[in-house]
Amino acid sequence: MKFTGNVWKYGADIDTDRIIPARYLNTSDPLELAKHCMEDEDPAFASRVQQGDIIVAEKNFGCGSSREHAPIAIKAAGISCVIARSFARIFYRNSFNMGLPILESDEAVDTASRGDVLEVDMDSGKIHNVTKGLRFKARPVPPFMQELIKAGGLMESIRKRGGI
Repeated sequence: MKFTGNVWKYGADIDTDRIIPARYLNTSDPLELAKHCMEDEDPAFASRVQQGDIIVAEKNFGCGSSREHAPIAIKAAGISCVIARSFARIFYRNSFNMGLPILESDEAVDTASRGDVLEVDMDSGKIHNVTKGLRFKARPVPPFMQELIKAGGLMESIRKRGGI
């Protein structure tokens, strides 16, 4: 899987309440959640994000409450993948279960700026900052986790194997 998109850059410890505020958790409709994605962190995000854009963040992205709504909102908003220095453990797993591609790369985080164009090859873990002409390798994603992303998430993976 390959993605190309503009960077939305965020800091450290962006918790799930900043990704999708708790006041919107009365729905699980992805399109409704997308309207409020990153609302408290970046009020302009939902109205300006473009299909295929990429979130780049510092450490511990997705910390806080363990809710699937956060990766669902990000994915439904049009984000093709999230690159961070590190992810909160439950957010990491929820992202793969919901089919949201995520990668860890200190170098990509260190050099990316908002608006840069990144090309990401999920299969190889290669990240190319087109704007700055820099190339990096993300930490490897286990093959079974890559398969979840390719399938569109855990439930789709099970469905495709005839389990549902």
